[in-house]
Amino acid sequence: MSDSVAVGLVGAGPWAGMVHAPALAGGPSTRLAGVWARRPEASAGLAGKHGAPSFERIEDLFDACEAVAFSVPPDVQADLAARAARAGKAVLLEKPLAMDLDGARGLAGAIADAGVVSQMVFTLRYSRAARDFLGRVSGLDPFGGYGSFVSSVLSGGPFATPWRLEKGALLDLGPHIVDLLDAALGRVTGVRAHGDPLGWLGLTLEHEGGAVSQASVSMAGTGELPPARVEVYGRKGHAVLDWSQLGDDAFATMVAEFAAAVRGGPAPPLDAAHGLRIQEVLASADAQLRA
Repeated sequence: MSDSVAVGLVGAGPWAGMVHAPALAGGPSTRLAGVWARRPEASAGLAGKHGAPSFERIEDLFDACEAVAFSVPPDVQADLAARAARAGKAVLLEKPLAMDLDGARGLAGAIADAGVVSQMVFTLRYSRAARDFLGRVSGLDPFGGYGSFVSSVLSGGPFATPWRLEKGALLDLGPHIVDLLDAALGRVTGVRAHGDPLGWLGLTLEHEGGAVSQASVSMAGTGELPPARVEVYGRKGHAVLDWSQLGDDAFATMVAEFAAAVRGGPAPPLDAAHGLRIQEVLASADAQLRA
Protein backbone atom coordinates (compact mmCIF):
# COMPACT_ATOMS: atom_id res chain seq x y z
CA MET A 1 0.00 0.00 0.00
CA SER A 2 1.23 3.48 -0.81
CA ASP A 3 0.55 4.67 2.74
CA SER A 4 2.30 1.75 4.43
CA VAL A 5 5.07 2.72 6.82
CA ALA A 6 8.59 1.91 5.64
CA VAL A 7 10.23 0.09 8.57
CA GLY A 8 13.89 -0.87 8.66
CA LEU A 9 14.93 -3.88 10.72
CA VAL A 10 18.09 -3.90 12.83
CA GLY A 11 19.10 -7.47 13.60
CA ALA A 12 18.97 -10.76 11.72
CA GLY A 13 18.95 -13.37 14.46
CA PRO A 14 16.34 -16.08 15.20
CA TRP A 15 13.67 -13.76 16.62
CA ALA A 16 14.11 -11.28 13.75
CA GLY A 17 13.73 -14.09 11.25
CA MET A 18 10.83 -15.82 12.96
CA VAL A 19 8.73 -12.80 13.89
CA HIS A 20 9.93 -9.29 13.03
CA ALA A 21 10.77 -9.64 9.36
CA PRO A 22 7.64 -11.62 8.32
CA ALA A 23 5.33 -9.29 10.24
CA LEU A 24 6.88 -6.11 8.86
CA ALA A 25 7.04 -7.45 5.32
CA GLY A 26 3.53 -8.88 5.46
CA GLY A 27 1.77 -5.53 5.66
CA PRO A 28 -0.67 -4.08 4.99
CA SER A 29 0.27 -1.23 7.33
CA THR A 30 4.04 -1.70 7.00
CA ARG A 31 6.63 -2.74 4.46
CA LEU A 32 10.12 -4.00 5.19
CA ALA A 33 12.39 -1.23 3.92
CA GLY A 34 15.60 -3.18 4.53
CA VAL A 35 17.75 -5.02 7.03
CA TRP A 36 21.02 -4.16 8.76
CA ALA A 37 22.88 -6.51 11.08
CA ARG A 38 26.35 -6.77 12.52
CA ARG A 39 26.86 -9.90 10.41
CA PRO A 40 26.42 -8.81 6.77
CA GLU A 41 25.79 -12.35 5.55
CA ALA A 42 22.93 -12.80 8.01
CA SER A 43 21.47 -9.44 7.02
CA ALA A 44 21.62 -10.30 3.33
CA GLY A 45 20.07 -13.71 3.89
CA LEU A 46 17.12 -12.42 5.89
CA ALA A 47 16.51 -9.43 3.62
CA GLY A 48 16.62 -11.66 0.53
CA LYS A 49 13.89 -13.93 1.92
CA HIS A 50 11.53 -10.97 1.98
CA GLY A 51 12.60 -9.16 -1.17
CA ALA A 52 14.14 -6.29 0.78
CA PRO A 53 17.58 -4.69 0.48
CA SER A 54 20.39 -5.38 2.92
CA PHE A 55 22.50 -2.45 4.05
CA GLU A 56 26.16 -2.44 5.01
CA ARG A 57 25.87 0.86 6.90
CA ILE A 58 23.16 1.44 9.46
CA GLU A 59 22.96 5.10 8.39
CA ASP A 60 21.88 3.94 4.93
CA LEU A 61 19.09 1.89 6.51
CA PHE A 62 17.95 4.97 8.43
CA ASP A 63 17.86 6.95 5.18
CA ALA A 64 15.62 4.32 3.58
CA CYS A 65 12.92 4.17 6.24
CA GLU A 66 10.53 6.12 8.47
CA ALA A 67 10.76 3.80 11.45
CA VAL A 68 13.19 1.21 12.78
CA ALA A 69 12.44 -2.07 14.53
CA PHE A 70 15.10 -3.64 16.74
CA SER A 71 15.84 -7.31 17.33
CA VAL A 72 19.30 -7.20 18.91
CA PRO A 73 20.79 -7.72 22.39
CA PRO A 74 19.77 -5.06 24.93
CA ASP A 75 23.17 -3.38 25.13
CA VAL A 76 23.30 -3.08 21.34
CA GLN A 77 19.73 -1.74 21.20
CA ALA A 78 20.46 0.99 23.75
CA ASP A 79 23.09 2.56 21.49
CA LEU A 80 21.60 1.98 18.05
CA ALA A 81 18.02 2.91 18.94
CA ALA A 82 19.24 6.20 20.41
CA ARG A 83 21.00 6.87 17.10
CA ALA A 84 17.79 6.08 15.21
CA ALA A 85 15.77 8.42 17.43
CA ARG A 86 18.28 11.22 16.93
CA ALA A 87 17.90 10.62 13.17
CA GLY A 88 14.18 11.30 13.56
CA LYS A 89 12.99 7.71 13.23
CA ALA A 90 10.16 6.11 15.17
CA VAL A 91 11.42 3.06 17.05
CA LEU A 92 9.94 -0.35 17.82
CA LEU A 93 11.90 -1.67 20.79
CA GLU A 94 12.44 -5.08 22.34
CA LYS A 95 12.38 -5.63 26.06
CA PRO A 96 14.40 -4.90 28.09
CA LEU A 97 15.30 -1.44 26.83
CA ALA A 98 18.95 -1.92 27.70
CA MET A 99 21.26 -4.21 29.66
CA ASP A 100 21.36 -1.85 32.64
CA LEU A 101 19.38 1.03 34.06
CA ASP A 102 21.79 3.74 32.89
CA GLY A 103 21.48 2.48 29.33
CA ALA A 104 17.69 2.34 29.58
CA ARG A 105 17.51 5.88 30.94
CA GLY A 106 19.83 7.11 28.20
CA LEU A 107 17.72 5.54 25.47
CA ALA A 108 14.41 6.74 26.91
CA GLY A 109 15.90 10.22 27.26
CA ALA A 110 17.11 10.26 23.65
CA ILE A 111 13.64 9.25 22.46
CA ALA A 112 11.96 11.92 24.59
CA ASP A 113 14.39 14.59 23.38
CA ALA A 114 13.81 13.62 19.74
CA GLY A 115 10.04 13.53 20.16
CA VAL A 116 9.68 10.39 18.04
CA VAL A 117 7.11 7.61 18.41
CA SER A 118 8.28 4.61 20.42
CA GLN A 119 6.65 1.31 21.20
CA MET A 120 7.77 -1.67 23.28
CA VAL A 121 7.49 -5.26 22.13
CA PHE A 122 5.67 -6.55 25.20
CA THR A 123 4.19 -9.07 22.77
CA LEU A 124 1.68 -10.64 25.12
CA ARG A 125 -0.04 -7.34 25.86
CA TYR A 126 -1.21 -7.01 22.25
CA SER A 127 -3.08 -10.33 22.16
CA ARG A 128 -6.86 -10.36 22.28
CA ALA A 129 -6.74 -12.86 25.16
CA ALA A 130 -4.60 -10.55 27.31
CA ARG A 131 -6.75 -7.53 26.54
CA ASP A 132 -9.90 -9.46 27.42
CA PHE A 133 -8.23 -10.60 30.65
CA LEU A 134 -7.32 -7.05 31.64
CA GLY A 135 -10.86 -5.95 30.83
CA ARG A 136 -12.26 -8.59 33.19
CA VAL A 137 -9.77 -7.73 35.92
CA SER A 138 -10.81 -4.09 35.97
CA GLY A 139 -14.22 -5.07 37.34
CA LEU A 140 -12.98 -7.41 40.07
CA ASP A 141 -11.80 -4.86 42.64
CA PRO A 142 -8.48 -6.77 42.70
CA PHE A 143 -6.30 -7.06 45.79
CA GLY A 144 -3.66 -9.58 44.74
CA GLY A 145 -2.27 -11.85 42.11
CA TYR A 146 0.40 -14.24 40.98
CA GLY A 147 2.41 -14.80 37.82
CA SER A 148 4.73 -17.59 36.73
CA PHE A 149 6.90 -18.07 33.66
CA VAL A 150 9.30 -21.02 33.42
CA SER A 151 11.27 -21.82 30.27
CA SER A 152 14.17 -24.08 29.30
CA VAL A 153 16.28 -21.41 27.57
CA LEU A 154 19.36 -22.10 29.71
CA SER A 155 19.41 -25.66 28.38
CA GLY A 156 20.18 -24.43 24.87
CA GLY A 157 18.39 -23.64 21.64
CA PRO A 158 18.22 -20.54 19.42
CA PHE A 159 17.42 -18.19 22.29
CA ALA A 160 20.29 -19.26 24.56
CA THR A 161 22.11 -16.10 23.56
CA PRO A 162 25.04 -14.67 25.56
CA TRP A 163 23.06 -11.93 27.29
CA ARG A 164 20.33 -14.37 28.38
CA LEU A 165 22.89 -16.86 29.66
CA GLU A 166 24.51 -14.04 31.65
CA LYS A 167 21.44 -12.20 32.98
CA GLY A 168 18.96 -15.04 33.23
CA ALA A 169 15.23 -14.82 33.81
CA LEU A 170 15.11 -11.42 35.49
CA LEU A 171 15.66 -9.39 32.32
CA ASP A 172 14.20 -11.85 29.82
CA LEU A 173 11.03 -13.25 31.40
CA GLY A 174 10.68 -10.72 34.21
CA PRO A 175 9.52 -7.84 31.97
CA HIS A 176 6.55 -9.88 30.66
CA ILE A 177 5.27 -10.90 34.09
CA VAL A 178 5.94 -7.59 35.85
CA ASP A 179 4.30 -5.67 33.00
CA LEU A 180 1.15 -7.81 33.13
CA LEU A 181 0.84 -7.65 36.91
CA ASP A 182 1.43 -3.88 36.72
CA ALA A 183 -1.37 -3.57 34.17
CA ALA A 184 -3.75 -5.79 36.13
CA LEU A 185 -3.19 -4.60 39.69
CA GLY A 186 -1.89 -1.05 39.39
CA ARG A 187 1.46 0.64 39.01
CA VAL A 188 4.24 -1.22 40.82
CA THR A 189 5.56 0.92 43.67
CA GLY A 190 7.90 -1.53 45.39
CA VAL A 191 9.63 -4.85 44.86
CA ARG A 192 11.35 -7.45 47.03
CA ALA A 193 13.46 -10.13 45.37
CA HIS A 194 14.99 -13.44 46.37
CA GLY A 195 16.55 -16.39 44.58
CA ASP A 196 18.81 -16.67 41.56
CA PRO A 197 18.18 -15.30 38.03
CA LEU A 198 19.97 -18.38 36.66
CA GLY A 199 17.88 -20.70 38.81
CA TRP A 200 14.56 -19.82 40.45
CA LEU A 201 13.71 -16.18 41.08
CA GLY A 202 10.86 -14.84 43.19
CA LEU A 203 9.52 -11.29 43.27
CA THR A 204 6.99 -9.71 45.60
CA LEU A 205 5.44 -6.60 44.07
CA GLU A 206 3.57 -3.82 45.85
CA HIS A 207 1.06 -1.90 43.75
CA GLU A 208 -0.59 1.49 43.92
CA GLY A 209 -3.86 1.11 45.81
CA GLY A 210 -2.54 -1.59 48.12
CA ALA A 211 -2.61 -4.74 46.01
CA VAL A 212 0.26 -7.20 46.39
CA SER A 213 1.43 -9.84 43.94
CA GLN A 214 4.08 -12.52 43.60
CA ALA A 215 5.97 -13.54 40.48
CA SER A 216 8.13 -16.61 39.87
CA VAL A 217 10.39 -16.83 36.83
CA SER A 218 13.02 -19.29 35.73
CA MET A 219 14.85 -20.29 32.56
CA ALA A 220 16.34 -23.44 34.12
CA GLY A 221 13.38 -25.71 33.47
CA THR A 222 13.63 -28.92 31.46
CA GLY A 223 11.24 -31.23 29.67
CA GLU A 224 7.57 -30.47 29.08
CA LEU A 225 6.79 -27.27 30.95
CA PRO A 226 3.39 -25.77 31.78
CA PRO A 227 2.40 -22.56 30.04
CA ALA A 228 3.10 -19.28 31.73
CA ARG A 229 0.12 -17.76 33.52
CA VAL A 230 -1.09 -14.76 35.48
CA GLU A 231 -3.85 -14.96 38.08
CA VAL A 232 -5.66 -12.03 39.68
CA TYR A 233 -7.94 -12.20 42.72
CA GLY A 234 -10.42 -9.55 43.72
CA ARG A 235 -13.34 -8.88 45.99
CA LYS A 236 -15.68 -9.57 43.07
CA GLY A 237 -14.05 -12.69 41.66
CA HIS A 238 -10.89 -13.86 39.97
CA ALA A 239 -9.44 -14.14 36.47
CA VAL A 240 -6.67 -16.21 34.87
CA LEU A 241 -4.62 -15.62 31.74
CA ASP A 242 -2.99 -18.78 30.45
CA TRP A 243 -0.39 -18.51 27.69
CA SER A 244 -2.00 -21.50 25.92
CA GLN A 245 -5.01 -19.24 25.31
CA LEU A 246 -2.94 -16.77 23.30
CA GLY A 247 -3.45 -16.81 19.57
CA ASP A 248 -1.12 -15.61 16.83
CA ASP A 249 -2.64 -12.15 16.53
CA ALA A 250 -0.41 -10.29 18.97
CA PHE A 251 2.54 -9.28 16.79
CA ALA A 252 0.37 -8.29 13.82
CA THR A 253 -1.78 -6.13 16.10
CA MET A 254 1.29 -4.51 17.62
CA VAL A 255 2.78 -3.69 14.21
CA ALA A 256 -0.52 -2.22 12.99
CA GLU A 257 -0.83 -0.01 16.08
CA PHE A 258 2.79 1.10 15.75
CA ALA A 259 2.21 2.05 12.10
CA ALA A 260 -0.94 3.97 13.05
CA ALA A 261 1.01 5.93 15.66
CA VAL A 262 3.73 6.74 13.14
CA ARG A 263 1.00 8.07 10.85
CA GLY A 264 -0.23 10.42 13.58
CA GLY A 265 -2.62 8.19 15.46
CA PRO A 266 -2.80 7.72 19.23
CA ALA A 267 0.55 7.45 20.99
CA PRO A 268 1.28 3.87 22.11
CA PRO A 269 0.77 3.47 25.88
CA LEU A 270 3.51 0.83 25.95
CA ASP A 271 6.19 3.30 24.92
CA ALA A 272 9.83 3.68 25.93
CA ALA A 273 8.85 5.55 29.10
CA HIS A 274 6.74 2.57 30.13
CA GLY A 275 9.58 0.20 29.27
CA LEU A 276 11.91 2.27 31.44
CA ARG A 277 9.49 2.13 34.37
CA ILE A 278 9.32 -1.67 34.17
CA GLN A 279 13.11 -1.86 33.93
CA GLU A 280 13.45 0.34 37.02
CA VAL A 281 11.47 -2.27 38.96
CA LEU A 282 13.74 -5.04 37.65
CA ALA A 283 16.87 -3.00 38.42
CA SER A 284 15.72 -2.61 42.01
CA ALA A 285 15.24 -6.36 42.23
CA ASP A 286 18.67 -6.95 40.71
CA ALA A 287 20.30 -4.62 43.24
CA GLN A 288 18.73 -6.59 46.10
CA LEU A 289 19.94 -9.88 44.68
CA ARG A 290 23.48 -8.52 44.44
CA ALA A 291 23.52 -7.01 47.94
